[in-house]
Amino acid sequence: METISWHDFEKVELHAGTILEVVDFPEARKPAFKIKVDFGPLGIKWSSAQITKHYTIEELKGRQIIGVVNFPEKQIANFMSQFLVTGFADENGDIVLASIDKRVPDGSKLI
Repeated sequence: METISWHDFEKVELHAGTILEVVDFPEARKPAFKIKVDFGPLGIKWSSAQITKHYTIEELKGRQIIGVVNFPEKQIANFMSQFLVTGFADENGDIVLASIDKRVPDGSKLI
């Protein structure tokens, strides 16, 4: 594993946001949702997330997640993803969201 400096880590903008809306994303190659997240002062952003194995649309709404907000936008099928949803692969390779266990202000930076 390559080590990085503290300065390198500080460049990654990991922020808390609340999921406002979730819709199916049938155009994606792998099953995914489009999610709309409020990052407080950083604005409202959309992303695609391959999290359909562990989550339903209903249980995602209102949940806080951690997103990387300083990557350039990325086109996924016919959709522009504006941030990266963070998570971990389970034993089957399905994604489990990185989570926040107590509510924090939207836009809070991971430190």
